[in-house]
Amino acid sequence: MARTWLSIRVELVSGHGADLWPRPGRVFAAARSHSFTQFATAIDLAFARRDQARLHLFTLPDGARVSPLDWWDDEASDGTVDGHATKLSRLQEGEQFAYVFDMGDAWAHLCTVAERRIDPLDELGAIPDRPVPYWGWGSLPDQYARRWDGDDGESPIPKRPARGRSDLPPILPWWGERRRG
Repeated sequence: MARTWLSIRVELVSGHGADLWPRPGRVFAAARSHSFTQFATAIDLAFARRDQARLHLFTLPDGARVSPLDWWDDEASDGTVDGHATKLSRLQEGEQFAYVFDMGDAWAHLCTVAERRIDPLDELGAIPDRPVPYWGWGSLPDQYARRWDGDDGESPIPKRPARGRSDLPPILPWWGERRRG
C-alpha cells in the first residue's frame, strides 16, 4: 500500500483546570476517509477516557468547527459541521488544529498532521478499520482528576502501608508479608 494515511500527533495541553507539562501524547495513523468522529473516539480511548458520552469539538486552522451535530440538541454554534460526515481528508500535511473533549472540564489537545503520509502496513503491520495510536508517551491524568478509587476530591490521600507492599496478596515474591522460615 502506498503512503496514503495521515500520521497525526496529539498532545494533551490542559484539562480539568490544569496545564500539563510535559505534555503526554500519542501519534495516530488515520486514513483520509475516516471521519472526525472516528478520530475523536480514537483519541478518547488512547487518552483513557472511560466516559465518552461528553461533547467534543475540533477547531481547524481556518476557524471551522467540527463536532457530531446530533449530540448538541440543535445548540451547536453556527457554522459547526457534522463530525460524522466530515472526513480527515480536509486536513493538510503540517497543519495544526485543536480538539477539546468534555466542554466542562475542557481537555484541550494540540493536533499536528505530519509533513509526510505513512503506509499503515509499514507502521502497524495491518490496515485497521479506524484511526489507531501507534506511538505514545507520558502519564495520563484521570478524566475526573481522581487520584485513587473512591477519591471525592476533598479527602486526604490514603496512607501507604507501613511495610511497602504488605497490603497485597503474596502472589508475587515481592508482594505481601514476607514469610520467615
